[in-house]
Amino acid sequence: MFHQNVTQDIIGAAMNILNALKPGLDEKLYERALVIELRHMGHVVEQQTEFPVFYRGQPIGTLQADLIIDGLVVADPKVVSSFNESYIAQMLSYLNITRLEVAMLFNFKEATLHWKHVLNDRKKRPEEFGP
Repeated sequence: MFHQNVTQDIIGAAMNILNALKPGLDEKLYERALVIELRHMGHVVEQQTEFPVFYRGQPIGTLQADLIIDGLVVADPKVVSSFNESYIAQMLSYLNITRLEVAMLFNFKEATLHWKHVLNDRKKRPEEFGP
């Protein structure tokens, strides 16, 4: 697994948060708690980082990633019934645009934390996502 030490810390932080705050709150509350917990653990956390998006070399807008941890992992807290294909597709797009290798989805809807790793296949990366 890419960046296993970082991803294990993120999972541990998410479990701590779910145990403390309990399930079903607004996603932004879990996001802010993850920032606090991960920084407390010594990680560098960027929140709501914007990345330019290009098509055929032309800027078309920006992508806003919820959390970037240590410049290595995109993390996205959710409060949803389950992860579906659209969430996975969104994370793959985030990885392509950010040029990172690992994204993690976290679901804080239930008493048991659910998470999903999404990995970027660099061999298939379109070159049109950035300058």
